[in-house]
Amino acid sequence: MSAHKKKLQRKLVVPARERGTSLIEGIVPLAGVFSVAVATSSGQGDIATRTTLNAQDKMEQLMALGFTDSSADTTVYPTAAAGGTGLGGVMAGGSTVGSVDPAAPVASYVDYITFQGKLQTAAPRARYMRQWTISTDASGNLKTITVLVTAVGWTGQGLAPSTTLVCMKSNS
Repeated sequence: MSAHKKKLQRKLVVPARERGTSLIEGIVPLAGVFSVAVATSSGQGDIATRTTLNAQDKMEQLMALGFTDSSADTTVYPTAAAGGTGLGGVMAGGSTVGSVDPAAPVASYVDYITFQGKLQTAAPRARYMRQWTISTDASGNLKTITVLVTAVGWTGQGLAPSTTLVCMKSNS
């Protein structure tokens, strides 16, 4: 009788093709969702990396100037000896020049970069906006340089990628 029960049990076993979804059938839809998430993160990561590199370039250009430079044009590269505002010249203690407010760029303290990496002084076709501000401490002997780079025309999810760098330069 036990042999007969085993035979019946074998007949009740459902073939593998009829048991529901396979591991592959479950993973394929997840792979589609994952690839969309990776593409979004990858694109945003690429742009964020570029904002960081552009901020570093501008900070190096500004830090190379003399403490009291008032004429170097840093909206062009290489830096022109005249035609700009340099590091604000001799500034009174507690004063600030420039702006890092993306809604209110200040002339001579903003430049733009295209997708191809070309520097320009006007916003059309720009992919990145670089802004900087220079502030002095109360004594006027320490300047704080702040550079903000923001992705222009961001259409991805969340806020536009941006990078802010801050360095200090002393008069001694």
